[in-house]
Amino acid sequence: MEPSVRAPARPGIAERLAALIRVPTVSAERDERGDEPFEEFIGLLAELYPLLHQHLSCERIGDFGLVYTWQPGKPGDADPVVLMAHSDVVPVAGQESSWAVPPFEGRIVDGEVWGRGALDDKGALCVLLDAVENLLADGWAPPRPVLLVLGPDEEMHGTTGRQIATELHARGVTPWLVLDEGGAIVDIPFPGVDGLFAMVGLAEKGIMSVELSTTGEGGHASAPNGLTAVGRLARAVSRVNRNPFDVRLPRTVSSMLAALAAQANPRPARFYRLAAKVPWLTARLLLIGGSDGAALVRTSLAPTMLSGGSSANVLPSSATAMLNIRVNVGETTDGVLARLHKVIADPEVTIRMTEGDDPTPESSSDNAQFALIRAAVQAGYPGVATVPYLTTAATDGRHWHRFSPAVYRFAPLQMDGGLRSGIHGSDERVSIDSLVRGERFYRAILKGLTA
Repeated sequence: MEPSVRAPARPGIAERLAALIRVPTVSAERDERGDEPFEEFIGLLAELYPLLHQHLSCERIGDFGLVYTWQPGKPGDADPVVLMAHSDVVPVAGQESSWAVPPFEGRIVDGEVWGRGALDDKGALCVLLDAVENLLADGWAPPRPVLLVLGPDEEMHGTTGRQIATELHARGVTPWLVLDEGGAIVDIPFPGVDGLFAMVGLAEKGIMSVELSTTGEGGHASAPNGLTAVGRLARAVSRVNRNPFDVRLPRTVSSMLAALAAQANPRPARFYRLAAKVPWLTARLLLIGGSDGAALVRTSLAPTMLSGGSSANVLPSSATAMLNIRVNVGETTDGVLARLHKVIADPEVTIRMTEGDDPTPESSSDNAQFALIRAAVQAGYPGVATVPYLTTAATDGRHWHRFSPAVYRFAPLQMDGGLRSGIHGSDERVSIDSLVRGERFYRAILKGLTA
């Protein structure tokens, strides 16, 4: 595909996304903003997608989780398809001055829609609902049930996403396919591999928030008595930083390397084929490639918050630190906690997991579901190869692995390195061309379904 070639935009798709962006559904700020933005967003969906709301039933699960059910044209017993997106976005507090366009203005500039959520994840939500609306306008109905699942708090641990998956499973829903955000159309930084690729997540790492805490004797800082609470905690953090987790190559990463071998220049292709067959060597080579490569082969740990003490001249009576941990496939949250206890080796430091999910199983890249995704990519982005990969961030899709063997992560939007930096950052935006191609992708997914 030539990225410079622009597909003709269906009038209105950019304007619909811009309208969705203007509603500040910031889940982390719900306490201060109230429920009004989320109610407004749900009402706006009904206004923008009238056929969808006329022909599909809609159920609210949790406060603002939405499940639209599209019944098949002919009765049958085929398992449903679950297509997912989330309506909430991350805050922009502290970033406002670095945006070229106000983050909630939803402005369309030079063929791009700007604003918080343009890529994560209102852009994907928009093209999904546009595809359904267009198929309904054509009088088309799916050959098996289709559930559109929209989460309202994915950016806040996805509590409603878990609730929706658990509730639907209790009703007997066992999806044939689950497709959520996670991958995208990207240029990947691997030697000898040029062009764009559709990166489809087969699995995702687990996620943990771990609190370290300790106490100490207070008093005047002019007369310290041994290690203070802050010092003890700093030592614990230093120990975990100096002792990285073991290296392990997930099957998904081997599948990615094998797929890249088919797309690479001849000399690198030989390396990728070898790498896919020698996991221990590959895992160590990926470590050399920097943080992105290391994230694919080991559990990562980042201290993100540290607090303790009340004044510069007062000995702290307590101190806490938060660790953000992404658990590699093949490991567990329990195993991570055991390792932290061993590495910190200090009974005065309390180690407590405040939130955690184990890594998911690895879905197959050699089945009808993955083949359907690959074909849909060709409908939206002709000539772009589909490559499996390991999702290192967390998505609502992780809650479905307990109930379905075929869970994938891919948002059909094109994102170069500059655009990806806008996700959770400044100047988030998406091209109208990418929106149009993304709508084609979802239309192809739906029309490619069989009973």
